[in-house]
Amino acid sequence: MRKLAVSDEILLTIDKPARYIGNEYNMVVKNPKEVDVRFCMCFPDVYEIGMSHLGIQILYDMFNKREDVYCERVYSPWPDMDRAMREHKIPLFALESQDPVKAFDFLGITLQYEMCYTNILQILELSGIPFYATDRSEEDPIVIGGGPCAYNPEPIADFFDIFYIGEGETKYDELLDAYKEMKKNGASRREILEGLAQIEGIYVPQFYEVSYKDDGTIETFKAVNQYAPERIVRQAVTDVTNSSYPEKPLVPLMRVTQDRVVLEIQRGCIRGCRFCQAGMLYRPIRERDVNRLKELADKMLEATGQEEISLSSLSSSDYTDLKELVYYLIDECGSKGVNISLPSLRIDAFALDVMSKVQDIRKSSLTFAPEAGSQRMRNVINKGLTEEVILKGAMDAFRGGWNRVKLYFMLGLPTETEEDIEQIAVLSDRIAREYYTIPKDERNGKVQIVSSTSFFVPKPFTPFQWTRMATPEEFLQKQRFLKGKMKEQLNAKSIKYNWHEVELSALEGLLARGDRKLSKVIMDAYKDGCMFDSWSEYFVYEKWMRALENNHLDINFYTARERSYDEILPWDFIDIKVSKKFLEREYEQAKKAVVTPNCRQNCSGCGAAVFSGTKCGSGR
Repeated sequence: MRKLAVSDEILLTIDKPARYIGNEYNMVVKNPKEVDVRFCMCFPDVYEIGMSHLGIQILYDMFNKREDVYCERVYSPWPDMDRAMREHKIPLFALESQDPVKAFDFLGITLQYEMCYTNILQILELSGIPFYATDRSEEDPIVIGGGPCAYNPEPIADFFDIFYIGEGETKYDELLDAYKEMKKNGASRREILEGLAQIEGIYVPQFYEVSYKDDGTIETFKAVNQYAPERIVRQAVTDVTNSSYPEKPLVPLMRVTQDRVVLEIQRGCIRGCRFCQAGMLYRPIRERDVNRLKELADKMLEATGQEEISLSSLSSSDYTDLKELVYYLIDECGSKGVNISLPSLRIDAFALDVMSKVQDIRKSSLTFAPEAGSQRMRNVINKGLTEEVILKGAMDAFRGGWNRVKLYFMLGLPTETEEDIEQIAVLSDRIAREYYTIPKDERNGKVQIVSSTSFFVPKPFTPFQWTRMATPEEFLQKQRFLKGKMKEQLNAKSIKYNWHEVELSALEGLLARGDRKLSKVIMDAYKDGCMFDSWSEYFVYEKWMRALENNHLDINFYTARERSYDEILPWDFIDIKVSKKFLEREYEQAKKAVVTPNCRQNCSGCGAAVFSGTKCGSGR
């Protein structure tokens, strides 16, 4: 029997003790004494969020297929458990063995969202690992970060020994082999870091120095260790069909955010939306073979007993064999009482046919993401969606029995005017009007339109990485203006308007676009009590502003400032194999509201297809 790291008495005093006991179905059990490398995989948020993350499931399965590696998991303890652990001096522990995280060779932290940065410091402190990489000894694990936020690692660079830039299936085996060999030969911590720095895609922050100009911008960014490359090259899987994928995924002990089997049908996207970081980072599109997907679906459902399967993709409608796959799943899953979730579908005749088969129309709503209200703004962001298509999709849905529609928009996009903002309200109203053109006796009750706006955050490695972000005051002004325009519409009673928190978006922009000077800000915010910042009940914007002020930094320098093409950006040392010239060209096209065709219509020469060896836009 495994002995739990926390006593029953303590577990009985906290909310949801199932977060900390492990023993989930399909959990891997090994003898730690019989492996050469112990790797603790961390998601720096609560269990329910971390267990919903596909990337960790993939790496957990991939690492544990190796006999010489034991991969375990840890998540951020919720504040009640955090207090109990500090009070009773319980070190943070892995779920599988319940051993202290400090006893592992690696602590791998996935970086999905900037608002989890203070939770990284919580993980380190509860583990007894020094915050700063340069303060760690031979006894401490090597702390490695990866995921989308690793593409600008600089705000948290001081806290990590290494970053893995790219998709994990490519270089992790080489990294683990190299570490195992160096460990066997008695290499020191520094020698290990120098050895790992020579693997393509590995970034060791302490081997680089940054200098700044008087205006606060970067003057130089250079390697200061002979083993550190000048540029770090993104690693990408070329053959996703035969890459590692979990046939027996972990099944949580409690309800989590996405409590279902996830089938990743492809990586990348052909669309080229200019605001979308994932669409640039994961280029080019790479499709999994449909027969492999059918096989995976069958095996995962059998191995988990889950009652829902979801197709994962940035744009599922662009998957070549989508109809064949979906109709197969409807036939197979429907007979077993398994639901099918189909996010990222364009609303067309096929999508409506499928959704009518897998959804209870009376209970469900359809989701459209126009992102902008006016056609001009949709051209600016390269959305490639006309009002005619939006209205036709909505009308087809209404005639099919749906009467609830969710619409997603962004405020603060580059070149946005009040007229563009007003068109969000106008489009919402036009969709409602379409519904009321249907004869009354053929309608399914009243129509419900829920229009939501988020605030635009310009992210690294997008064509908008140079643009300024609106200030919180400007965002609020835009929000108030739109709210007023919503009330003026003919069908205002049928339209509900939701919006995001402006302070959260401002901080996200700061951390997404920041440099190494922000590590002290993050540390000060954490010491002032900031943790679980992505949760509104714990987010305290004033503490972050105080930390910035104490470090003599201005949030607007990082967010509300247009950058020139010749400025050195904090993330410029990373090569994602989408050329900077392409991003510049796309930004200029955005300013002129010119649409760039998608990758299947015409290759725009971004560089990603050449890098991967795939035919541009084909995914094959």
